[in-house]
Amino acid sequence: MNWRNVNKLSEGVYWVGARDWNRRLFDALIPLPKGTSYNAYLVVGEEKKALIDTVNPGFETELEEKIRKIMDPAEIDYLVMNHAEPDHAGAIPFVTGLSDKARLVATEKGVKMSQVFYNVPGEKAKAVRDGETIDLGGKTLRFIEAPMLHWPETMFTYLEEDGILFPCDFFGSHLAKATYDDEVEDLLVDAQRYWGEIMMPFSGMAKRSLDKIKDLKINMIAPSHGPIYRSPQRIRNAYSKWANGETKQKAIIIYVSMWKSTEKMVQVMSDTLSSEGIEIALYNLASSDLGDLAKDLVDSRAIVLGAPTVLGGAHPLAVYATYLVKALKPPLKYAAVLSSYGWGGVVSRQVQETLGSSKIEIIGALEVNGPPKEGDISRIVELGRALAGKIKAG
Repeated sequence: MNWRNVNKLSEGVYWVGARDWNRRLFDALIPLPKGTSYNAYLVVGEEKKALIDTVNPGFETELEEKIRKIMDPAEIDYLVMNHAEPDHAGAIPFVTGLSDKARLVATEKGVKMSQVFYNVPGEKAKAVRDGETIDLGGKTLRFIEAPMLHWPETMFTYLEEDGILFPCDFFGSHLAKATYDDEVEDLLVDAQRYWGEIMMPFSGMAKRSLDKIKDLKINMIAPSHGPIYRSPQRIRNAYSKWANGETKQKAIIIYVSMWKSTEKMVQVMSDTLSSEGIEIALYNLASSDLGDLAKDLVDSRAIVLGAPTVLGGAHPLAVYATYLVKALKPPLKYAAVLSSYGWGGVVSRQVQETLGSSKIEIIGALEVNGPPKEGDISRIVELGRALAGKIKAG
């Protein structure tokens, strides 16, 4: 008995993806505390049928069973690959095995990637240009190139008659639960976390893609991870804000401390900033979730990095965090560094060298030998007030 459920988004359009409730790590880097979904969509026209994206390896049978609830998979005419990453494209060989006539549709770079990763023969693939369309019979698919969101071959697919945008990773969130956005009360929190982890380094390309779709009539956004937006303006507004680097009067404090000395410095800084009316997001690197940290990098105006010296350099967790801050390219404007050491202070120099190519202005760096003394605390308070002034000035 085929007990699989599918969701009908509109006439002839179905969600046939899979929910991964148990996955807890993505790219061997990103925590998934709420699991994720691999959204695939079946579009049935009067003459042709198209499957938009597939599922992560291991979920192929579930995908097939859901398609069979609607139609015979052998009747799939087009397999649209918006993005070549395996969580969306990994089932391409499986689907093409079910349908001999299925032709892969992707950007030119996508076609090349499909040959490298999934052994798709050249004659079984169709490269589409920006704005090109395919008529399924009463259902028209328009393809919109969206490079570096977040791979170079990425594109969006727009179903013209229904006003449904299929943007793959763009507008996504890592959640296994819920079909629609209005079923998750705090969805924008998860969406912001996802933006920080995946899209923030490519904000320039995000702005270009948002501009390309600004005049489309979009009734629904159906991403490849997380809930489908049937109230799309909310996430479009949020993405516009994040892509443009809008920040708050907010500071993120990231620290690690071995014997509490750096932690005491951080406590003084946190209290000073809070007393100046600055919103604080504080993370101890020894126990924090990387995804939460990325979420708060999205709208913070300043960062405070706290770390002790260990083995002749900054603590390895602080080195890792500093590298991630540089790689994620958040819209931070200002930074301060706090450090304690036993016999040699090197942290501030190391952090400044790592962030040197960024546009972040380092307001000050304090290195203390041992636990902070009264004079050190006064200097931290002074630095905190100076940083708060910069944050308030915008």
